[in-house]
Amino acid sequence: MGQVLDNISQFADEIRADGVEGDKLMRLTDGSAKRLRDSGVIRMFQPKEFGGLEAHPREFAETAMAIGAMDGATGWVSGIVGVHPWELAFFDRKAQEEVWGTDPDTWMASPYAPMGVARPVEGGYILNGRWSFSSGTDHCDWIMIGAMVGDESGKPLMPPKHLHVLLPRSDYDIDQDSWNVVGLRGTGSKDLIVKDAFLPTYRTIDAGKVYDGTAWKEAGRTETLYKFPFSCIFPLGITSSLIGIAEGALACNMAAQRERVTVSGVPIKEDPYVLFAIGEAAAEIAASRAAILETVDRFWDMTEKGQEVSFELRAIGRRTQTAAAWRAVRAVDEIFARSGGGALQLNTPMQRFWRDAHAGLAHAIHVPGSIFHASTLSQLGGEPQGIHRSMI
Repeated sequence: MGQVLDNISQFADEIRADGVEGDKLMRLTDGSAKRLRDSGVIRMFQPKEFGGLEAHPREFAETAMAIGAMDGATGWVSGIVGVHPWELAFFDRKAQEEVWGTDPDTWMASPYAPMGVARPVEGGYILNGRWSFSSGTDHCDWIMIGAMVGDESGKPLMPPKHLHVLLPRSDYDIDQDSWNVVGLRGTGSKDLIVKDAFLPTYRTIDAGKVYDGTAWKEAGRTETLYKFPFSCIFPLGITSSLIGIAEGALACNMAAQRERVTVSGVPIKEDPYVLFAIGEAAAEIAASRAAILETVDRFWDMTEKGQEVSFELRAIGRRTQTAAAWRAVRAVDEIFARSGGGALQLNTPMQRFWRDAHAGLAHAIHVPGSIFHASTLSQLGGEPQGIHRSMI
């Protein structure tokens, strides 16, 4: 295991216990947030000059998986909030100093979806909007969110121009009543509201340059980590934590089945049909894990050698990542269906893993349609356009 995973693993029992409380609070407990902070998981993609670790993406993925297997919400927050330092490395140095200068453990929430409009003014923009699904936001002091550039009246430009922007906690409100959901409750993925906030230009970056790999060049970054494709690194924490949730469900099932006897008096250990189904589900979860890590390793090796990770390869990578998420959650359904009525009890972690898995699959990064379309069309020599190029 890596050092960060060693750090967090010693608190596995506490994280599992706090997951129950976080599910009620609908945010991470202060204890779980502190354990993540102290472990260094949120600094894994952070530049070394700001106290970061500049870790290999595989190590980050394996860490998110392990935490997700302890508690789904805690793994989810580590996987999402942990990606943001990677992009901040491309921002103006002044912005990096503002966020990390006094505290390298400062966290940033998101989302990247352009749910607001930035109206140009002298020296920057005036930002307005409402953003949904800001995971871990109660424990963050900054946000990195998406915005459309508007005209002088605040109407989005056409064709659209998409920015990623930074705002301190003083410039936005959190709608505490906006997160009341069935799964991943402990992530506290609440709505953010920004009203007439001034946004200096140095706290903005062209989102398109992040997506196409131009941003690291303009920022003068030479490390392999920052040359890594956005379309692989952004979904990585999300899908890895989801696979971890599936692994947690499997572990719960195994623990419960060891001494379980069916109503007919047959021990589960002697039921060949259940054993086959659980074995098949375990193989599917393992395949999902292997597929994600293989893509990361292969893309890393190519990036380190200075080879281009083409659009076609990125699209196939996204197909692999999306398929891995669906495969893992289908496996959780097979496990849950064979866990007996006891798994329905709210005092068992099994039902929470099941709820969290389905909630995680609902993230936009796991929508397969356009990704599968783009990957296949690329392999056939076509040129995907429009939405079929989005997030690839």
